[in-house]
Amino acid sequence: MEKMKEMFMANIRQYAMMVALIFIVILFQYLTGGVLLRPLNITNIIQQNSYILILAIGMLLCILTGNIDLSVGSVAAFIGAVAATMMVTWKWPVLPSVLISLLLGVLIGCWQGYWIAYFRIPAFIVTLAGMLCFRGLTLVMLRGQTIAPMPQSFQKSISTFIPDVLGGADLNYTALAVVAAAILAFAFADLRSRRKKLACGFDVISFPLWALKILTMGAVLMAFSWQLARHRGLPVVLVLLGSLVLIYSFITGKTVFGRHVYAFGGNEKAAKLSGIDTNRVFFLVYANMGLLAAVAGLVFMGRLNAASPMAGTNFELDAIGACYIGGASASGGIGTVAGAIIGGLIMGILNNGMSIVGVSIDWQQVVKGLVLLGAVAFDVYTKRRTAR
Repeated sequence: MEKMKEMFMANIRQYAMMVALIFIVILFQYLTGGVLLRPLNITNIIQQNSYILILAIGMLLCILTGNIDLSVGSVAAFIGAVAATMMVTWKWPVLPSVLISLLLGVLIGCWQGYWIAYFRIPAFIVTLAGMLCFRGLTLVMLRGQTIAPMPQSFQKSISTFIPDVLGGADLNYTALAVVAAAILAFAFADLRSRRKKLACGFDVISFPLWALKILTMGAVLMAFSWQLARHRGLPVVLVLLGSLVLIYSFITGKTVFGRHVYAFGGNEKAAKLSGIDTNRVFFLVYANMGLLAAVAGLVFMGRLNAASPMAGTNFELDAIGACYIGGASASGGIGTVAGAIIGGLIMGILNNGMSIVGVSIDWQQVVKGLVLLGAVAFDVYTKRRTAR
């Protein structure tokens, strides 16, 4: 029992945010008269917040190093402007345009990462400069005007749904099968991880509690997929987001690079003395952020079906807020991809629920600000209590 208490206290922030997410969903399901969890609205929540969640994954790595990236919204807008110019104005094919846009995002990340990692200019200053530069370049590319519509093939690739190859009539069987397979794969991987920890003498929760955790998670995800299956199935952007979550969860939790990022954020000097090339880690983190900013820019442009000079406004603030709400520490070294996704969903469901209820955008900003402040205050409080 004492071991379970210690494990709970070590992960209290993430557990608390999960409970908060469930509470918020139940609250707005009641306040909206059941509209929140209707199949169409769930699809809208996914598509409206997909680009913020993608940015939050990359932002988490920056925050793990004890820094942030203020330029991601402007970079996403700039990549969208470049891609739209290539596809619409210059009539280039969609695939080369997308690949060039992603490569440009990586180069932008490398450019900023170079100044941050090797010149040690504070990330806040470099990315603030990037925010101003790329917002200006977006206006130059678009000449202050909106470019629309996008080629149909590109627009469909972003906003379409996975076809039901299993031939369901009123229910998308493919969506149910994909989610069920994902749950089984996660349960198998988590069971293997649990066995390895036991073999190495690490503390783990009891098997009944582990089974309860898997069954609860599986039931929630299957209920969620059932609602989607009643509409049009799994949106392509959800599959993209799910793939990114799996990839980056593996990178942060199972690879040498991921351990180096956490070590960097925990204590850079100690990490350097242990043989870690901290400059390289720093550089790669921001190169990766450029790539994900480009992905988010393309997803947003596909959803909007246009490239707008005002695209990306405040995206960086939403991504940073999602990470902090989801359990990341401002001092670095603490945070998970799953936590960042939970934080992003909290923000997204708050936005969606308050909009359905009729709360004005002004008060929505107030509520989001208070939620962010409360999450960080809770983090500080739990750290002080644990240190006693």
